[in-house]
Amino acid sequence: MKDKVRRGGGGGGGGGNQAKSDVTNLANGKDATGVKQDEDTLFSVKIQGAGVEPFELQVHRFWRVQDAVMTMLSRDEVCPRSNLSLALAGTTLDPLAELHSLKGLKPGAIIRLVEEPYTARSARLHLARVLELLRASGPQDALREGRSPSVLETLMHTQTPESSLPNGKSLKRSSSNTKTESTNQDAAPPEYLLPGSSERPLMALLPHSSQPEAPSYLRDLSLSCWNPPPGHRKLQGDFMYITVATMEGRCYDITSCPKGFFVNRSTEDAFDPRPTQSSPVCHCITDLLCHISPAFKQTFTTLKNRPQLPPVEVLPTPYHTLSWLGPPCASRIHKNTFSRLGIDEQASTRVPDWNEELQTARDLPQGCLEERLHRDRALLQVNSAFVRAVMQGAETVVDGFVEPVNGNPEDPAFLWGGLFMSQGVASPVFGGERGCRAAQRLELQGVQAYSNLEGMEQLHTLPTAIVDYRGVRLSAQGLAPGLEGSDQDQGTTPGSRGLLYGVNAGPQESPQRRELLELLARSAKSLCLQRHVVLSPKGHQVPLFTSVESQGVLGADGRLYILDVFRTFPADANFSPEVEAESQTVTAEESNKSCEGEEEKKVCVKEGWPENYHADTGLPKSYRHSLCRLRPELVRDFIQHKHCQFSQRVKESLEDNGGFEECATACDSRAANAVRAACEDVGSLSNIIFEMRFNPNIFSPGVSFPPGESESTKLQQRLLREAAAFIITHQISAFVEYCLQSSEAPMDGASLKQELHQRGINLRYLGHVIKAIRQSEHKECLRHIMRLLIGEIFIRSTRRVFSSFLQGVDVPSLSAAVSHFLCCLLVAHFIPTPVGEETKKKSRRRGRGAGASESTPWSTLTGAELWNLVCQDADETYNISDCLGSGPNHLVEHYGLQKLSLLREFCLKTGVQLRLRDYFLDNQNKAPIGPDDILNFFPLVKHIHMPTVDALKAYHAAENSIQKGLMDQAHEHLKEAAYLFGHVCDNLHPEACYCHSLLARVAYLQGKTAEARSVKLKAVVISERVLGFDHPNTIQQYVLLGVYVYAGGETALAQKCLLRARLLILTVHGEDHPYVATVDSCLGLVLTGDQTGQFLKNALRLNNSFFGPTALCTALSQRLLAQWMCSKGDYRNAMTHAKEAFTAFTSLFGDDHPQTQCSKEFLCTITKQAVQVERSLRQAGADCAEPTVECLTPTTDTILEQMVLVTGIRRLTVTDMFQEFKKKHLERKAAAAKELGIYLTNNPIASENVNSAQETGCGKETEDGGSPAVGNNNSMSQQKQPVEEVSVESAAVVSANGLVVQPGKQNQHEEKTEPDIGDSETVKEESEVRVAAEETKTNVQNGVKSSTANGEMKSEATCGEMKSDQKNDKINGSVLKSKGTWADVVSKALIANGTEDKDTAVNGVTDNVTASGTAEV
Repeated sequence: MKDKVRRGGGGGGGGGNQAKSDVTNLANGKDATGVKQDEDTLFSVKIQGAGVEPFELQVHRFWRVQDAVMTMLSRDEVCPRSNLSLALAGTTLDPLAELHSLKGLKPGAIIRLVEEPYTARSARLHLARVLELLRASGPQDALREGRSPSVLETLMHTQTPESSLPNGKSLKRSSSNTKTESTNQDAAPPEYLLPGSSERPLMALLPHSSQPEAPSYLRDLSLSCWNPPPGHRKLQGDFMYITVATMEGRCYDITSCPKGFFVNRSTEDAFDPRPTQSSPVCHCITDLLCHISPAFKQTFTTLKNRPQLPPVEVLPTPYHTLSWLGPPCASRIHKNTFSRLGIDEQASTRVPDWNEELQTARDLPQGCLEERLHRDRALLQVNSAFVRAVMQGAETVVDGFVEPVNGNPEDPAFLWGGLFMSQGVASPVFGGERGCRAAQRLELQGVQAYSNLEGMEQLHTLPTAIVDYRGVRLSAQGLAPGLEGSDQDQGTTPGSRGLLYGVNAGPQESPQRRELLELLARSAKSLCLQRHVVLSPKGHQVPLFTSVESQGVLGADGRLYILDVFRTFPADANFSPEVEAESQTVTAEESNKSCEGEEEKKVCVKEGWPENYHADTGLPKSYRHSLCRLRPELVRDFIQHKHCQFSQRVKESLEDNGGFEECATACDSRAANAVRAACEDVGSLSNIIFEMRFNPNIFSPGVSFPPGESESTKLQQRLLREAAAFIITHQISAFVEYCLQSSEAPMDGASLKQELHQRGINLRYLGHVIKAIRQSEHKECLRHIMRLLIGEIFIRSTRRVFSSFLQGVDVPSLSAAVSHFLCCLLVAHFIPTPVGEETKKKSRRRGRGAGASESTPWSTLTGAELWNLVCQDADETYNISDCLGSGPNHLVEHYGLQKLSLLREFCLKTGVQLRLRDYFLDNQNKAPIGPDDILNFFPLVKHIHMPTVDALKAYHAAENSIQKGLMDQAHEHLKEAAYLFGHVCDNLHPEACYCHSLLARVAYLQGKTAEARSVKLKAVVISERVLGFDHPNTIQQYVLLGVYVYAGGETALAQKCLLRARLLILTVHGEDHPYVATVDSCLGLVLTGDQTGQFLKNALRLNNSFFGPTALCTALSQRLLAQWMCSKGDYRNAMTHAKEAFTAFTSLFGDDHPQTQCSKEFLCTITKQAVQVERSLRQAGADCAEPTVECLTPTTDTILEQMVLVTGIRRLTVTDMFQEFKKKHLERKAAAAKELGIYLTNNPIASENVNSAQETGCGKETEDGGSPAVGNNNSMSQQKQPVEEVSVESAAVVSANGLVVQPGKQNQHEEKTEPDIGDSETVKEESEVRVAAEETKTNVQNGVKSSTANGEMKSEATCGEMKSDQKNDKINGSVLKSKGTWADVVSKALIANGTEDKDTAVNGVTDNVTASGTAEV
């Protein structure tokens, strides 16, 4: 690169203050499409004038003048001035002019600020800007507004972690009145954080902020009683009159005019608009206030000079992240001094056209990198503003402030703020209200799918979102631009009315229709949709690329739109009514005669269902609605699975016909016939290449196909049945296996949902996942997943009951009704107090008469009735019976669910915000949740996610570099990605959080501890504000931050971070989770008090319980516990645990592995020490002297290295077992060569050393960590679980075929396979074996691989020691990872539909996809 990123370890911030001249398109190692900029893109100019101190401003040559103005206005030297322009050499610059086109503008040039005259609107905007500055956000403002706060800054400035409540009470006090308050020593964790404690104090979750409250600048600032100006004063330029009451007790009337602001002579009794003699005319109102009030000048100067928080802590997040806890005091503490100025209530004069704004942003140029970044940022800003408007609109509509625009009470529609909002029609065809909600959700998914298509900018979709508020779901869209054509054309053809595509479009021909059909054909290919023919209502045959409901229209703005895309994805045959009818017929036939004989079995298989599928699973069956569709992630994985089958069929066919070499060299049709047979066998649409597409109208009620489509329809029905069965037979089992192996298993409902969705498993399969766990022989090790599944079913069923419950509640009773509902839900045998009695008690206390004593319908709800409703919904939706029991105590006793965790999940899924206080949910005599505890209802919005394409490419390239062991290159890529994320979204996005987390890891492994610390600090803040202060990803970020700050010598801060993580995970899930063992292991290493042993013992107990005694994490726990016992002088028990660790390491790695040898040496050391201690005790007893026991204490470097291993920052790699695989493949290679008559040398090829020098450990696959949305292969945002990369996985080895193999337990994502390997592949494997073996020969101290003396890591760390942060490219567990096979040679070069993209094969499978369909990243 000519110009590297000019940023520190933290990556980039928003606003584009740094330059980057060249960005490499890091996908597949190719050059970027962006245009390289010159090295002098960034230069400095000097700004002066307008009463500000001169300063230098860095600008880009590609900026416009208005970009420089916006950057300048954000500077402390200029803020809060506004309405300024720039002048160069006495000439005012055009705001739209580009800087590089200005003559005389060069580095060091002097640019003057020019104060422009105000207009009435700009004067109000200036006042709003000043008020935004004066309204410095207080510590509780985020909670009051329902936004997730950042607690890290408070944590870093407190002396004792979680030591005190905001009200001054000690958190170390037990909740029981019989317990006495204990005084803990410094750095000792409070009692509620010790293992085994059942206390869950919510007050500790959000400690009191260290930031001071905002000072008082003025007593009052409001509109004057003489406002608005009379007509004759308007003609003289008066905009408004403002009254100011200063802290000195004086009142002034201020006039706003084009020149600025001045003090007039008006008083409360007399109107005199003339300026006072001593009053200047100030362009900025703060200058005038400083002139008239010395107190304001002092506080305002303090405000401007106060330390600035990092941008990630103060900039607004693009989307609202709900905080389910509000401030402890619901009432306001400080009055709003500026509320009567009227600026906030100033109605906008222009209703935004959201569709036009979004399409304008999409149409922005993308020729170079800077243009793409500008487009991505514009799209994010427009979509963010649209989502905020949807939230405000939902509150306004549901609260009853907007009248419907139609007369249909069944489906009221509303227009507000440029939005069209509707509840949708509860059509019986789709399944009533449940079907209506499903249609709204699927419409959003369809819009997201079409929006993500690259190169399809000419095909437009409307801005869309769905919002849930107070039990009502609204669908919100930007107003459509109207159809091309006039009202006089309504009686003519559909084409003249703008309808170009659809069942009702009719035959027509126009350039716009041809363009639309071309766009739809390309989008269908990307979405794996089949072109098919259906019958219209009039009996005509209509070719379609989409579902029958979709319509393509030409808008009045000249753009092509695709509408009604809620059936974009294929139907789920497991829950399709047509399939249910067929299965009932088949079941009736089977009752008389079972499928016997090979022919009948083939017929059963041909239909698509596995043998005995219905008897084993109960599927297919009907569902609560008829809009059950497959997820795009499932379609992707199923296609990969079919590609694996296709490759295997081709390989078997070629081997049966003489082998690949013979078929390839022979000039006959054997190879082509093998491909054709494999295509027919797997259901490919083509008989010459592998091509898999789906018909979205199969199993859709009311859709008819012409007779000529019967064969295609049968094939599509078969494929959809196979895809539906694939969920049960492969995806669910892969999910269960992943949870069984990983300590990063889901912790709450959100992470569970993301893990299931990224494997294409819909939440309607929760009951089948429970069934799979119950049938597993390791179900006890999966109890934490069972706990989450039961809790998710319970909360989701409760939410549906709660939505219906709220419809019968009037607004004044909302708080009381919600608290009553929660008490009935969570308190066993709760007896509600009659409303009349409660009203009488309150009235007596207030000295008033008793109010109405009539009971409302919601107040008569009892716990038993509510529980029956929830259980009924759960049984009908998820097909579970008796799982929820008879009350909440059943969930606690049988599954270990916490009522507090259920309360949190309920609030997050309904938008309810509770007051921050401790709740005791087992009190049956008194309602634990009262009306005063319900602070607010917040809308929950599901919206489109705008991708950041260039940043994601850089991020994925970094992951590829990590897998190759190129750490320096990965570090550069990650810094570029961080810069690009900062430029687009100010780093306030989940993808930016994952990027910074991986950047911190790479920096740490390169020995850059300070950089890792600073980057991780930013990642924690981003996670807290964007994902949630108690999100599972935030928990893991805190743990990793604890490691990095400990590496920098900040032991106290490391303890705070780890204790914070333990507090959060105890609240979110409870103590019985595998990740608690990771946290406790780290706490046992950094704590120095008496509780250290408790944490280490608890970690060992959990690891042994979840993973077994021979797992790597269990062995590490045994080793840590033995080490701690040695430090206490307890060598007898230390020997026991050291022996267990040695046994486990021997079982995992073998006798010759360095880790096993170190464990053996450690055991020998403590054995010798134990013998010496025993001798000294005997000698002391004989001499009647006090015995002296020498303790073995680990060094700081050893502790740090152990934390790195425990948290998964670096992993142990099994290298010695490579020799076995190497030997097998060398023997296979020799046999193949002998068969072909080729002489095979045993000497290694010289290129082996070259490969090892360039790429260390390149054969080691990095296990995917997962991310928020796997629906699109190019996006991290729509799928993935924002769970961080900190698991402690079993030691892995690299087999000769590139597989990650786990001894003892098979890896959850891959299967062992023994594919045939060619000569070049064997050479590569030998290189990988040698490189990995050489890199693991490091110095070992106390049984743990240690780093260099100063704790720095090698920059060429093996990729086995790294784990990717990527969350979106997880591969299905049943798909075999293998090298190239015979099918690759046959089908690799074939491209479907004549596409010219060399990187994209059929169905989007790239060239680096193996025969099994698995992408080799």
